[in-house]
Amino acid sequence: MTVLFGQLFTGVSIGAVLLLIALGLALTFGQMGVINMAHGEFIMAGAYTTYVLQQVITAAGWSLLIALPVAFVVAGAMGVLLETLLIRRLYARPLDTLLVTWGVSLILQQLARDIFGSPNVQTRAPDLLTGNIGLPGGITVANNRLFILALAGGAVVALTVALRFSPLGRRIRAVVQNRDLAAVSGIATARVDRTTFFVGSGLAGIAGVALTLLGPIGPTMGTNLIIDAFLVVVVGGIGQLRGTVIVAFALGVLQATGEYLTTLSVAKVMVFIAIVAFLQWRPQGLFTLRTRSLA
Repeated sequence: MTVLFGQLFTGVSIGAVLLLIALGLALTFGQMGVINMAHGEFIMAGAYTTYVLQQVITAAGWSLLIALPVAFVVAGAMGVLLETLLIRRLYARPLDTLLVTWGVSLILQQLARDIFGSPNVQTRAPDLLTGNIGLPGGITVANNRLFILALAGGAVVALTVALRFSPLGRRIRAVVQNRDLAAVSGIATARVDRTTFFVGSGLAGIAGVALTLLGPIGPTMGTNLIIDAFLVVVVGGIGQLRGTVIVAFALGVLQATGEYLTTLSVAKVMVFIAIVAFLQWRPQGLFTLRTRSLA
């Protein structure tokens, strides 16, 4: 029972990390159909924001709390700049956006090397997040992973409330369901796209802050995570927030179970095979968007 609970919590914590990364993609990829390969570098920007703030604010707890909104703004601003300068000219051309954003990701990686150096750097975690919590039965859970789980849950709740009850959320849902009809109804779709890209990229920055609690920071840290995040979004259903949440935790538990029974490499292969099999059965993803379109 102890081993089972430990592996379950490990899987849930992996899922929380995947969820934080995939939330932003669920917005940008789901609404605009943009395959943003630079999303991983926005994660890197959020992580390096935490590192820079710790050089100024020596208290690890305060620097982490301040890094969350600052990283959101920094990564969001980078996303708006990318959307304004490049992606806006490439809508309805997803393969072109893939190539362009891949080039941007390489540029951002080299820029990070020039500024911070090629070796990985480490941030200090607050004392509150460095220990473990003991539960009955000899079960221990890491404080930092509990924090990431709470952060992911808070991000999901905030995003859900914003999409369902705010005027911006209603405009975003209108553009997702029928962009042309939203435009003729008076919705400034270009402004909605820009705002959506800001929020989606900002969520990637928050994910970068969370990842500083799990390991070192490097220029290529986002590259190792972006593929898994795209898989979460595609399997969950394009633009479907609830599908993203379910699939992120499901893949996390599956990967943790595979790692326990075999090795990390074999677990990755098991997850990939499961994804391919699922998409063969249900290529539209776990959930689909219901519209009144006759097309």
